Amino acid sequence: MTDKELKLKSVYIRKTLLKYIYKAKAGHTGGSLSCTDILNVLYNRVLNVDPKDFKNPNRDRYIQSKGHCVEALFVTLADRGFFPMSDLDELCSYQSHYIGHPTKKVHGVEQNTGALGHGLPICVGEAIAAKLDEKSHRTFTLMGDGELPEGSNWEAFLAAAHYKLDNLYAILDYNKQQITGSNQEVMNTDSVKDKLEAFGWSVQEVDGHDVLALEKVLNNGPFEKGKPNFIIAHTIKGKGISYMEGNLQWHHGVPSPEQYELAQNELSQAEALI
Repeated sequence: MTDKELKLKSVYIRKTLLKYIYKAKAGHTGGSLSCTDILNVLYNRVLNVDPKDFKNPNRDRYIQSKGHCVEALFVTLADRGFFPMSDLDELCSYQSHYIGHPTKKVHGVEQNTGALGHGLPICVGEAIAAKLDEKSHRTFTLMGDGELPEGSNWEAFLAAAHYKLDNLYAILDYNKQQITGSNQEVMNTDSVKDKLEAFGWSVQEVDGHDVLALEKVLNNGPFEKGKPNFIIAHTIKGKGISYMEGNLQWHHGVPSPEQYELAQNELSQAEALI
């Protein structure tokens, strides 16, 4: 995949996840659009995973801690061939495995997630196991800034540094908004960088919508030998859709027919400029 094709893939994922959210009349729209570029780069340039051999013990592990933004993950997995894209016609329907959070009943999903603050602790366990087994695979997780205040995360931050888990990569989808307001209004966690460095992590910051910059950072680890890796990916909630960007209404909003058409037209215009 060329760099241009990688950039086009982000637009495709956004267009497709919007299609399925619109069809299902449910979904976490803003956050899925926020983390699209991160997932695109992970699955197309970083992770050692194979849909035909997903249980290979040497595979990289990816666990989506911010599980509510599952639409971006489902579309990315389908695009990589873990299951047919047409399966997402069942998104959020009765008895479907394609529900509002990741579940291991979906091929390609490592762990059930969605309860905030659970993904990172699981990843710490995965990374410790890899160290004990003398395996070279890496463990990645995607976190939301709204879940950052959870106490379980800070226990995991301490443990990861204590056990020198430089095979662990935590990515923060740092769109600076939560379901009811900005981070500063709901629970201020600034400065994330200073806090994580104080906890013994090596921290890098990146534009979370620059796929080439993301690739460079995510493939450049460990940042410091013996330290877990934390990536602050600066993003915009609702990225790519003018009326959604930074608008709290779209945390889990579903577009009207007119809004859906406008969103797809804006994405098509962006696609033409790549």
